Amino acid sequence: MSITVNNISKNYGAQKALDAISFTVEKGEIVGFLGPNGAGKSTLMKILTTYIAADEGVALVNGYDVNSQQKLVQLSIGYLPEHNPLYLDLYVREYLAFNADVYRVAKSRIEEVIQLTGLSSESHKKIGQLSKGYRQRVGLANALLHNPDVLILDEPTTGLDPNQLIEIRNVIKNVGKDKTVFLSTHIMQEVEAICTRVLIIDKGKIVADKKLDHLISADTEQIIEVEFDYKIEEQLIATLTNLVSYTNTHDMIWELTFVSDKDMRSTVFDFATANGLKTLQLNQKNKNLETVFREITK
Repeated sequence: MSITVNNISKNYGAQKALDAISFTVEKGEIVGFLGPNGAGKSTLMKILTTYIAADEGVALVNGYDVNSQQKLVQLSIGYLPEHNPLYLDLYVREYLAFNADVYRVAKSRIEEVIQLTGLSSESHKKIGQLSKGYRQRVGLANALLHNPDVLILDEPTTGLDPNQLIEIRNVIKNVGKDKTVFLSTHIMQEVEAICTRVLIIDKGKIVADKKLDHLISADTEQIIEVEFDYKIEEQLIATLTNLVSYTNTHDMIWELTFVSDKDMRSTVFDFATANGLKTLQLNQKNKNLETVFREITK
């Protein structure tokens, strides 16, 4: 196991930030760590990176205990915090060279991470001259510098434009093939694009831990939007089988929620035909990670 969390709890005064949470992450997994603001995401990441200590429980990173083997944990991880701390007066290569000395890695590694994170065109500049997106790249390059086994990334794509987003996502996916990546973000599309598994935390507790495709497809609930050719009464709509809720969104347009293993569009079409109606539009609204997240954490 690259990351093992067992009954970790953390309190800030009367507030319980983490409440006896447990999970494991294997090598080669890219795990998206999601939760509302204040759910405990950053607290856990700070515990895993040895910045703060848990009140209870045990956490291991790459087999090392975060409480008793802090230096070994730090050597095993590459960490990009949400608020990326950088020396703004240093040049990009100068900053990476300083950290290469700290980690005692070969200077040739500096060029490798500059290429990997797409920093070549900006590497001659001072960090303070860079855009927020390029500063994020410098932070990611620094996290990768010592070729760690585990990457812990807190909001890694903050401030990136759409093109940079795609590039950095590809970097994370590529390095994630032989590393463990634990990624916190508020951007659901980010998780859908690069993660294989999702952990959702709410009020300090893990409320979901599933493979991404299983999380989205596990529910048999379907939402169908239908427009008929004239207005009908809700008593008639309520006769549809497997219908759990319905909303008349506009005149002849209804949003229908079913629970069923089969595609209910054919049932809605047959219902319309049986009642002398025509369907002007009939669409199934696919669930995505965002809708699942809202349902779990509401």
